[in-house]
Amino acid sequence: MAETTKTEKIQKTEAEWRELLTPEQFHVMREKGTERAFTGALLNNHDNGIYHCAACDAPLFTSDKKFESGSGWPSFWLPVSADAIEAHEDNEHGMRRIEVTCARCGAHLGHVFPDGPKPTGMRYCINSASLGFNKQ
Repeated sequence: MAETTKTEKIQKTEAEWRELLTPEQFHVMREKGTERAFTGALLNNHDNGIYHCAACDAPLFTSDKKFESGSGWPSFWLPVSADAIEAHEDNEHGMRRIEVTCARCGAHLGHVFPDGPKPTGMRYCINSASLGFNKQ
């Protein structure tokens, strides 16, 4: 991963998040939901730019680290920096996975799996509802 810097944390009440996010974003980002596979607005985005957290605008991934995984969600092999995301063990739904959250606001982004391409071998499988995109 890239450089490490101290991440300033953002805290909001549930009501504040509900005002800021769409119902789908709130479900995915605050209630750890998942959008349906192959439906996300950014799945087939091939423009150059930065993917950022839809809740707090923190930069998360760059387009040059995105790849076609066939999973139905935008997939990346490396975050923008080592401290952009946080990983947490997730044992929901009868399986063991690693949840990925925004380090700045704690929003649920998706999960990371060890079946991605080289050089990292990781697949950050991220909900489009959790992302915004700034074209460069």
